[in-house]
Amino acid sequence: MDMKDFNAFLADYLKRYKGISVYQEDQNGPCFYQWNYEDGCLMLGCKQMYEATGDAHFKDYIVNFVNPYVSQDGAIRSYDMMEYNLDFINAGKVFYFLYDVTGEERYRKACDTLMDQLRHHPRLTTGNFWHKLIYPWQVWLDGLYMAQPFYMEYENRFDDYRGYQDIVRQFTEADRLLFDEKTGLYHHAYDEYKERKWADPKTGLSPNFWLRSIGWYLMALVDCYELANEELYDHKRAIGDLFRKAIRGILRWQDPDSKLFYQLVALPGQEGNYLETSGSLMVAYAILKACRLGLLLADKYQRTGEEIFEAVLDQKLAWEDGHLHLTDTCAVAGLGPKETRDGSVAYYLSEPVVWDDPKAQGVLMMAYAQYLKTRGG
Repeated sequence: MDMKDFNAFLADYLKRYKGISVYQEDQNGPCFYQWNYEDGCLMLGCKQMYEATGDAHFKDYIVNFVNPYVSQDGAIRSYDMMEYNLDFINAGKVFYFLYDVTGEERYRKACDTLMDQLRHHPRLTTGNFWHKLIYPWQVWLDGLYMAQPFYMEYENRFDDYRGYQDIVRQFTEADRLLFDEKTGLYHHAYDEYKERKWADPKTGLSPNFWLRSIGWYLMALVDCYELANEELYDHKRAIGDLFRKAIRGILRWQDPDSKLFYQLVALPGQEGNYLETSGSLMVAYAILKACRLGLLLADKYQRTGEEIFEAVLDQKLAWEDGHLHLTDTCAVAGLGPKETRDGSVAYYLSEPVVWDDPKAQGVLMMAYAQYLKTRGG
C-alpha cells in the first residue's frame, strides 16, 4: 500500500471518528464524556504519530479530544476512582504529553488524580493490582498495559522512582502466575481464590490463550522498558528479560502463510478461529519498538515486525462506501463477572468481529510510528 494513501486513510478515520463514548453537545460544541481506555488507545496512537512525523494535526486532535474531560482542579469527567478500574488509567497516559505541550497545570493534577487510585488500588496477596473492583482477586494481562506504563512515567517525573520495585514485582509475579511452559504463551487471567467459573480449580488460571491479552502484555513491557531509567539497570534488565521471553513464545505461533496471529493463538486449526487484527498489530508494534530501542536485535527481528505490519495493510484493509476500513478485530473479550464470559473456546469465538475499532486503529498508528522510526522516517 502506498504510504501517501495510508496517511490519507488515517486522516479520514480521525475525521469520521465520534468516540466510543457518550456524544453530547454543550455550550462549547460537541463533547465526549465517557472516560474509557479505547479512546485512550486512539489518543496514544496519535501521540506516537506526532512524535514520529511532527505533524501538528495529531497533537491538535489529542488536545481537542481530551480538553472537555479535564477540569482546572484535575478532576476527570465521568471518572470514578471508587470503581478501582485499571482500564480508567490507560487514557491518562496522554496527560503527561498534554502537560508538556500545553503547560496547563490541570493535566499535571489529572495525573495525580489517577495516581491516587493506584496508591489505594486493591491488590492480590502477590502485590498485583486487582483488574477491577468487580473482578476481585484477579490479575489480567490487560491490566498490566492499562496501569504500569502510566505508573512508571509518574515515578520518573514526580516520585523519584520510588515505585520501580513495585512495578517490576508486578510484572515478575504476572509472569510466574500466567506463563505456560508448554506453549510459551500467557494465560489471559488468574483468580487467586480459584472461585470463578472460568478458573481452573487447582491453578486458578483461565483456560485459553487470547491474542490481544498477550498483545497488551507485550506492549506493557516494551513501553515500560523505554520509560525505565538507564541508571536503575537491574529493573530495566528485568523488564527486558521478560519481554524477550514473551516474544520468543508468541513468535512460535505466527501463521507462516499470512504472517499474522489467530484470535486463540494456540488453536490455529480450531473451527471458527480467525486471524485477528488488533493483537497482530500489538505484536508488530512491540517488535518494532524493541528493535528501535536495542532490546531486540534489529538484524534478527525487525523484518519480522515489518512483515506483520505490512500483512495487516495487505490483508485487513477493505474499501466500502468510499472509505477504507480496518477489519477483523475482536470487539471485546473478558472473563466474567457474568457466567457467559467463561473463558471457553466457544466464548472467545462468539464475541463480535468488528471494523474500525479504536483499539485496533490506535495500535495501527503506534505500529506505523515505530515502522517509520526504525526506517529513519
